[in-house]
Amino acid sequence: MSLPPGTSDTFTTGAAHTADVLTPWGAPTEGAAPRWDGTASAGAHQQARQIGTHHSGLQYRPLTPDNPRDERGLLVIGHEYPDETMLFADGGRTSTTPEGHAKALAAVGLTVVEVRRTRDGWRTVPSHRNRRVTGATPVAFSGPVTAGHPQLRAPHPPRGILAAGFGGTTPWGTHLVCEENFHRFFGTDDPGWAPDETQRRYGLNAFGYGHRWHRADERFDLAARPGEANRYGWVAEIDPLNPGGTPVKRTALGRFGHTGATVTESRGTIVVYSGDDEDGGYLYRFVGAAPWRSLLGRGHSPLDHGTLYVARFEDDGLGRWLPLVHGHGPLVGRNGWHDQAEVLLRARQAADALRATPLDRPQQTAVHPRTGHRYIALANGSGAGTAAGHCTSFTQGPRPASPWTGNRCGHILRWRETEDDPHSGTFRWGFFQLGGYRPHQVAGAPSAAFGSPKGLCFDRGGRLWITTGHADEDRAVLGNNALLVADPATGEVTRVATGPRGAELTGMAATADGRTLFVNVQHPGERTSGLGAPTSDDPRVVSNWPDHDPSGRPRSATVALERRDGGRITTP
Repeated sequence: MSLPPGTSDTFTTGAAHTADVLTPWGAPTEGAAPRWDGTASAGAHQQARQIGTHHSGLQYRPLTPDNPRDERGLLVIGHEYPDETMLFADGGRTSTTPEGHAKALAAVGLTVVEVRRTRDGWRTVPSHRNRRVTGATPVAFSGPVTAGHPQLRAPHPPRGILAAGFGGTTPWGTHLVCEENFHRFFGTDDPGWAPDETQRRYGLNAFGYGHRWHRADERFDLAARPGEANRYGWVAEIDPLNPGGTPVKRTALGRFGHTGATVTESRGTIVVYSGDDEDGGYLYRFVGAAPWRSLLGRGHSPLDHGTLYVARFEDDGLGRWLPLVHGHGPLVGRNGWHDQAEVLLRARQAADALRATPLDRPQQTAVHPRTGHRYIALANGSGAGTAAGHCTSFTQGPRPASPWTGNRCGHILRWRETEDDPHSGTFRWGFFQLGGYRPHQVAGAPSAAFGSPKGLCFDRGGRLWITTGHADEDRAVLGNNALLVADPATGEVTRVATGPRGAELTGMAATADGRTLFVNVQHPGERTSGLGAPTSDDPRVVSNWPDHDPSGRPRSATVALERRDGGRITTP
């Protein structure tokens, strides 16, 4: 039975389920780390040993794969960005000091933490595998774009993972972490600076979206260090079983606002699907050059050797994959494309040149385990530059793959490669679900209505799990953001849980035995109509989840969702 839309400041489930809170922001990742005190008074050194904030991507790595009851594993959590009002006890006034900036860098990146199922539910535990990768952690580059490339040069080695969104898991056991809206952290106070064509295309501007990191650290100053921003917008690979390993940014996957890296196989060769999180962003596909086992056996990364494509959706339901390859079509020297590294560094502009299809903020992709269909969540969009409408606006949009102009509530597309071959250059596509609600439903949205789908995840039985991040303006009808599950065969959608006030529900991951679904809750307490915006004096004005501490503040966290009867929450 589907839950109705909810507006309470809780993670709400039906009577058949339980929800345990895990990994809240500020919880220690090691035994010696300081514990959360509710005031956000921890410094940079303490935050670097605590779980980061704004949980986004989520992956689970079982540590007992031969045990039919999956009791122990690692969570890999991406931390997208900091909210200075919540992160600092003074509301962010010290965020541009060296110590304040160091704390902000320590709050982002990713967390690897061991979790175990106990008699009292899932708990985090001290482990030698627990680690933080932050905005200051040393990283390496591999593939066609190296750290020494002229457009990446800076006076210091590359450091940090920023804007960590959704990711993916490789068949050889590593995890991919995507850098999403990295442009938000850069800016400048230099009145003579103006963005060049590439900087403008990647959303870089002098204001820096209010984070003001350029005032504390010159590497985020666009005028002083123009090459630094080119070190972000990649997919990084980490091995969660090697806590001392260096994250490697795999540049063959291209540079853009990756919202995921869904990995599948075709005849032993990897295929990676990724969306670009911007209004008018594109869908990309990377196809390996050879079977991944063969490449690894020769000492090569399967993620360094292959071809990146971008999708074009035609009105008649046909789609084409266009190769982003130097020398192909317009991507030639006389048009300013000097080599393959240049194509990957400016992947958005290369996709523009190939006339790929703009989409309504592409989010996570997912692959059906049996049918071969691929799915992508599209959060929302203006529809080729028109003003955003409402969930009830069903005027056909000018983009081929957009159902209407002013697509506030988004939709889900699905496609199938020709002859079920991911190497194929063509595919057939269609609409799977439209977000929002129908105009005639004047009494409000049905319980299964949703807005702005973001996270997608299939269980082994072929049900599609969906998390949402709809706009505050639609909360009156759609309620708080939700976790839903859809039947791809019938299109039936069921609301399984709703999040606390001001939060999005983001990444998901299931245990191997199907009894637990981990779900991320991001930025509870964010500004909400009718409730206002949090301040340093009252950070609890919108939400006080999950602690409900009268002197505390809301915290992003992971929730372990299970059935009360101990059965599978995801189908086998």
